[in-house]
Amino acid sequence: MLYYLYEWLADTNIPGVGMFQYISFRSGAAIILSLFITTAFGKKMIRLLQRKQIGEEVRDLGLEGQVQKKGTPTMGGLIILFAIILPTLLFARLDNVYILLMLITTAFLGLIGFIDDYIKVFMKNKQGLAGKFKILGQVSLGLFVAATLFLSDDVKVRENVQSPTGTDLREIVVDPETGQQRLQYVTEDVKSTKTTIPFIKKNEFDYEWLVAFAGDAASWLKWVIYALAIILIITAVSNAANLTDGLDGLATGTSAISGATLGILAYVSGNVIYSDYLNIMYIPNVGELTIFVSAFIGATVGFLWYNSYPAQVFMGDTGSLALGGILAVFSVIIRKEILIPLLCGIFLVENLSVIIQVAWFKYTKRKYGEGRRVFLMSPIHHHYQKKGIHEAKIVARFWIVGIILAVLTVVTLKVR
Repeated sequence: MLYYLYEWLADTNIPGVGMFQYISFRSGAAIILSLFITTAFGKKMIRLLQRKQIGEEVRDLGLEGQVQKKGTPTMGGLIILFAIILPTLLFARLDNVYILLMLITTAFLGLIGFIDDYIKVFMKNKQGLAGKFKILGQVSLGLFVAATLFLSDDVKVRENVQSPTGTDLREIVVDPETGQQRLQYVTEDVKSTKTTIPFIKKNEFDYEWLVAFAGDAASWLKWVIYALAIILIITAVSNAANLTDGLDGLATGTSAISGATLGILAYVSGNVIYSDYLNIMYIPNVGELTIFVSAFIGATVGFLWYNSYPAQVFMGDTGSLALGGILAVFSVIIRKEILIPLLCGIFLVENLSVIIQVAWFKYTKRKYGEGRRVFLMSPIHHHYQKKGIHEAKIVARFWIVGIILAVLTVVTLKVR
């Protein structure tokens, strides 16, 4: 909203008004405001949750320090959602389709998580919202995101125009100031289902290649494949973040690290100079997402003020489902979804540990009549708790691994 105030005051001589045209300034303002919201109003929210007796019901799984967490306020994800949405509304351009997509994603998954927490806390149903309804919501969001990327005229990527022989066309451009001539590639903005492949020289993958056998039908069938991929990514990452939210500060800190990395990728992908220098896909107008992700980083880091060990509040499904979905949709928008297994490696391992544990238990029970386990407990962070490692140390080590994965993700921009 404040960007439009700048446009209205652009012709005035009021000092400082011009700063609102810069993404860097608005991103900085967004992260400061989101940090302020979470730290300043977080305590008030915790007291409100305590007065309403909105506390966590803890099952006794024999884990150290678990019983002490009983009654800790939950649904603290509301603080995160508010600290993301408000700065974005204030500092981002609301006519940007990517910003609107991220705001809808945040609110929609936050609502699903809120309903789940409400059923658990107020209706005393430990199962919460039925899994099929969560999946239905995630699939619906995936279809909406895919339809928006397909139908919106504002969603395009810039590609080099090719000659009939398959080579990139170039043209002579004269610098109006110096009169010097230079060659540059001829480009056009097009609808595309291309994405980025890490560690490969010509690092672009087109979903159309998967349906090349379909002939003329491939032009629309590729969007079906793309939509299915988006649904899978949103469902997997959102549920994985939910599984990771089992130790104080684990999901929050991991999400902050992944969000910061995606912010870097969004900024360079939306900047024509940096994208050309790094030889990566340029996506017009996607740089505006830097403001959203700045608010996301500020909200998650600020929430750690109260969520780090020992936690004074839990985010609940209200926060965890939204955080995972935000990372998933953000990755899809900036065409970096294939990097998710690397960037969100913590989420991936947590998810796989549950899948492996359940599958092996069912298999051995069917074969031997007695279920056996691979891990002492899943998700895998509980396995380490069972081994006697303190919760705070597990979280710190997972953060370190997350930082290493984040660095490797950024390195993919140059290492091919």
